[in-house]
Amino acid sequence: QVQLVESGGGLVETGGSLRLFCAASGLQFSGYTMSWFRQAPGKEREFVAGIHYSGRRTYYADSVKGRFTISRDNAQKKVYLQMDTLKPEDTAVYYCAADRGFSGNYDSEVKYDYWGQGTQVTVSS
Repeated sequence: QVQLVESGGGLVETGGSLRLFCAASGLQFSGYTMSWFRQAPGKEREFVAGIHYSGRRTYYADSVKGRFTISRDNAQKKVYLQMDTLKPEDTAVYYCAADRGFSGNYDSEVKYDYWGQGTQVTVSS
């Protein structure tokens, strides 16, 4: 059974930092492209950042470019999202997602095979 479990969310002030974790089990992790999405209250879920299964390519939404960094540890079966210079508009539930291989499109939700339950990030102004 495949599981993606996010952690690391919480409450932080504007300008602060958080590091999100996603622990995977039940899948050949090194063969999956991993991404983070987020959903703010009253809004649709949106792509945040993705990392190719090789670990050699990353892709970011324009809204987080230069502030967020995605990385992965295939041996630990974990993917990370380092979030710096946080803004109130970053407040959302953050989801980890896995795409077997690479579908060629990081930001399309329908391409992902597995999803986590999410972790809440709240940035106070």
